Amino acid sequence: MKKGLFGLMVLLAIYACGNQEGSKNQATTPEASQPAPSGAPGYDPKRGEGKFKDVVVDPKLNPSLAEAGNKVYGVKCSSCHKTTDEKLVGPGWKGVTTRRSAAWIMNFITNTDEMITKDPEAQAQLEICLVRMPNQNLSDDDAKSLYEFMRKIDGVQ
Repeated sequence: MKKGLFGLMVLLAIYACGNQEGSKNQATTPEASQPAPSGAPGYDPKRGEGKFKDVVVDPKLNPSLAEAGNKVYGVKCSSCHKTTDEKLVGPGWKGVTTRRSAAWIMNFITNTDEMITKDPEAQAQLEICLVRMPNQNLSDDDAKSLYEFMRKIDGVQ
């Protein structure tokens, strides 16, 4: 019984080592190791990288959506971001809706890794903050409510 178990472990180790070699070769190809240039075809720096494209923003604030965003902020965002213009770990949120489009903001918070890889503004922010924003696995609804909360912070009524 012990010999059979030992043999199985040896076979698994050989199999795993063989697969690592194949994966290693794939990961080191030039395409996989270099980020896409920020001027890549199809990339729009006004909206960023992600599923949000043509976001229609109501001029009036949606208070219930903003309150839902405040709750998401309290759970997922407040440990790194302030609602003022003061930097904590990440930048403060005050004025962000005047500096960035709705699509850019929602794409950044739902597609953080791709945005940091491709977007020059996100890369510049990373150089200032020195900490990469983690992917919070936010839903589209979370993104919409957070954007509405940011608008409330910026004085939209």
